[in-house]
Amino acid sequence: MPFDILVLSCLAYVILLFLVAFLVERRAVRGALPWLRSPLIYTLSLSIYCTAWTFYGAVGYAARSGLEFLTIYLGPSLVFIGWWWALRKLVRIGRQQRVTSIADLISSRYGKSNLLGVIVTLISVCAATPYIALQLQSVTLSFAVFASSTPEGWALPDRDSTAIWVAGGLALFTILFGTRKLDANEQHTGVVTAIAVEAVVKLVALVAVGIFVVWGIADGPADIIARIDRSPIADWELQPARWAGLTFLAAAAVICLPRMFQVLVVETNDERHLATASWAFPLYMFLMSLFVVPIAVVGLDLLPPGANPDLFVLTVPLDQGQGGLAMFAFLGGFSSATSMVIVAAIALATMVSNHIVMPLWLSLRPSPAISGDVRRLVLLSRRISIAAVLALGYAYYRLSGGSSALAAIGLISFVGVAQILPSMLGGIFWRGATRAGALAGLLIGFAVWLYALFLPSFGADAVFSAAFLAEGPLGIGWLRPQALFGVQGMDPLIHAMFWSLVLNTTAFCLGSILTFPKPLERLQGAAFVNVFETGGSGPKGWARGKAEAEDLLVMAQRILGEEAALALFETEARAQGKAGYLPDATPAFVERLELRLAGSVGAATAHAMLSQLAGRAAVSVEDLLAVANETAQIMEYSARLEAQQAELTRTARQLREANEKLTRLSVQKDAFLSQISHELRTPMTSIRAFSEILMEGEMPAEMSVRYAKIIHDEAIRLTRLLDDLLDLSVLENGAVQLNLGLANLNQMIDRALQAAAHTRPERSFLIHRDPVAENIFIHTDGDRLGQVFINLISNARKYCDSERPELRISVRQKGGRVTVDFVDNGSGIPNESQELIFEKFARLSDQTRAGGAGLGLAICREVMANLGGTIAYLPGQGGAAFRVTLPLRLQRAA
Repeated sequence: MPFDILVLSCLAYVILLFLVAFLVERRAVRGALPWLRSPLIYTLSLSIYCTAWTFYGAVGYAARSGLEFLTIYLGPSLVFIGWWWALRKLVRIGRQQRVTSIADLISSRYGKSNLLGVIVTLISVCAATPYIALQLQSVTLSFAVFASSTPEGWALPDRDSTAIWVAGGLALFTILFGTRKLDANEQHTGVVTAIAVEAVVKLVALVAVGIFVVWGIADGPADIIARIDRSPIADWELQPARWAGLTFLAAAAVICLPRMFQVLVVETNDERHLATASWAFPLYMFLMSLFVVPIAVVGLDLLPPGANPDLFVLTVPLDQGQGGLAMFAFLGGFSSATSMVIVAAIALATMVSNHIVMPLWLSLRPSPAISGDVRRLVLLSRRISIAAVLALGYAYYRLSGGSSALAAIGLISFVGVAQILPSMLGGIFWRGATRAGALAGLLIGFAVWLYALFLPSFGADAVFSAAFLAEGPLGIGWLRPQALFGVQGMDPLIHAMFWSLVLNTTAFCLGSILTFPKPLERLQGAAFVNVFETGGSGPKGWARGKAEAEDLLVMAQRILGEEAALALFETEARAQGKAGYLPDATPAFVERLELRLAGSVGAATAHAMLSQLAGRAAVSVEDLLAVANETAQIMEYSARLEAQQAELTRTARQLREANEKLTRLSVQKDAFLSQISHELRTPMTSIRAFSEILMEGEMPAEMSVRYAKIIHDEAIRLTRLLDDLLDLSVLENGAVQLNLGLANLNQMIDRALQAAAHTRPERSFLIHRDPVAENIFIHTDGDRLGQVFINLISNARKYCDSERPELRISVRQKGGRVTVDFVDNGSGIPNESQELIFEKFARLSDQTRAGGAGLGLAICREVMANLGGTIAYLPGQGGAAFRVTLPLRLQRAA
């Protein structure tokens, strides 16, 4: 098959995956594809466990080591069949704690320690590096098969450049669909669906090759059995220790691999999907392994002795002239490699961003929690991390020179990620596990893995000299990397796995027994271990009264985005019985906010950011005793008391705020009446005085005209004030007559800006607008709505105290409603005055100054109520900000 056709086929396949991911993401935003949340998609996404190792390497493994390859499938199957309830516990914890990665899980469990998150991140990156190199190697080798003239040769002219192109393409796809937005749930619907498509492709491809081998080359199952009896595979003998060790290793990997944790815990929406996956995923594994031995046996029979058994899936069909089938098999292997690299890169980039980049940024900024665009920083750091992770995989591929056996590289990664297992299992099942124990276990296990397995994998004289490997450091024999403590004769892989996990677990248990957990560790431990009994509610450990709601809103907007943050705060304020966007910063609310932020930047980073605003977590001795001695009966009684207390607190808060508001309104009312008296008396006094002068007669005509004009102007001023009072009364009584019609929002804002330009015309005001977004036709009373716009723009011109005043007018359409925001760059309105500005007795400026009576915003509120909309003050925007919300079409009945 021409090499150009192969490249074009790969490009077409990648474009197909792009389209699948793109279309699914667009439809998922609209909620148009409910089947995306089905157990089938979830189960197929778990197939990223089956990488190029299991697609190509399993056949080579069988050819070299007989049935030992089955351990790679047996371990995960045992976990999903017999231990799926533990997986369900992991999923429940992940959803309730907003866990974004396996590093985030460990960090959150042990007192939200970012140091543990950093260590798990480093372990995961180091362990994934050989595995990513494996995928690059498999793709380049498979390219080489098609580039060579004979099936048994694979001398690609420039294999390294092929690996670079593959790594670059995977980085581009992952960045485009893995870091397009900062999701509070860290889920990537488009990527997961593309992986599900790849799962089907690689399964069908491998089964197709198997069917061709069994019934197209051989004469059926009986012939295959006879060939097995004649092949070297029949001479394989079971080694119980290695069999058990590899089975355990595969079982640990299916939980601890970052990419598996991503799809198993982070990407799931319903833990009930595990019930289906508990039998469907082992079935998928069975089908993937069904034809491994037949392909290996036929390959050994047909191909020359020098042929690479890892590539029998390709070379056997090519040897038989089946170019189309070989092409299909190549796409299956390509799917296996690309799906693993994509999800692994997403998971690792999230960990690097949340536990390394963000903490560094927090430590370097003087006030990081409320300054800067955090969303942009997080997304940029993840994109750079994806490129760096793939670059590390390519570097390992170049340094190691590739391995003759793909399976050997994968097992190195398995041992590395298995170091996370003691801390993970101990954290979700043992409340006595501590941060110190987890830290000791992870560091020791990681060090042993590096020393005994990872660094020696580069070969003699690469990192360790041949003498060092044979004699140990300084000739100390019992410290030889592959014969620790004088234990010789063990398989190097089993040797490294045994000592790393034994020392890891021992350090973890001793460290936990000898140290006492901090209060936050105790509470997090209770939340994790008792997740099914307690509902998984997080610890209520935030101190009261140390955070301003507006500061929390500013920070939330930086991370979640303006609309999502405002919706969250508005919902919380409404639940507390308050209007507007600023709820009380109660410990319960801060805890919920932390969980929401953790979904975007990780638990440890979210906790650190909130700590800068709300203070450190404070936990009392009574809280610890309650956690330690809680029973079902006490919890039920406590729940009732908490519900009653919450209701009483909500009612008391409403009464307190109503009383404070009435008190302030009473003062404002007196000031209002005084102001009204002043506003009425001033023009009436002028009218009376100048009319008396005119009545005396005998004055020049020009003076008579001037005095008459003064009387006229004061009468207009008096009429305007009375009109405002009457207009407000009519609006409040609902007796207003609306003149409904079709109006263009852009033209209405133009007219409002022109009308308001007479307010302080000497000020140079910079206006920011988006005419395209404003080009919306709405069915409403254009005159009344224009009255609201004029008032808001006039207020900005009068009261914005910036040296270079600016006004930003933003229009958004969502569903059947339109929002128009007016935001200036002044100092804004104080928190204590934000609730009063729409009251008819309220006036924030000096009450003794001449001017309006403070009715403008009160009239605006009533106008919007009659137009079926609302007007609200938006806190946390950097200046005075008002949001006008109205329906696209106002019905007459409204």
